Amino acid sequence: MRVLGHPPLLLDLEAHRDSDHVIAVFQHKGHWGALATSNYSGCRYREPVYRTLRELAMSYFDSYFNLAGDRSLRRYSQPVNLERFDKHDWMTSEKNVWVIAEHLCVIPHRDLLTRAQEKRLNRVDHRNFAAGMVGHLTK
Repeated sequence: MRVLGHPPLLLDLEAHRDSDHVIAVFQHKGHWGALATSNYSGCRYREPVYRTLRELAMSYFDSYFNLAGDRSLRRYSQPVNLERFDKHDWMTSEKNVWVIAEHLCVIPHRDLLTRAQEKRLNRVDHRNFAAGMVGHLTK
């Protein structure tokens, strides 16, 4: 994103009984969009049409499920500007830059759902599950 003229911003999507998902977020004319890679077809790019970061995070909700078919997205962070990690040469280092991942684990996250909403969640329909798994890589 930095090379394209945007600040290098990451946002952490935190899951319950699943892996977190980190997306690169950007703004265009006041609206948020995201770049991401994922084994799940619905957890990738988002057009910059979302007014808030919460709206953007919620756009991942239906596509964000674990292998048991549970909807697992629960929280999102505020954007982290990777400029703070420039001293670690994060853009060009051939070494792991775990300092970024560690930072994402300790920063505050905001809830997307209430506890009551979490309790009422339905499992993902088998057709949506199959569609979301298109392109899924297995070991």
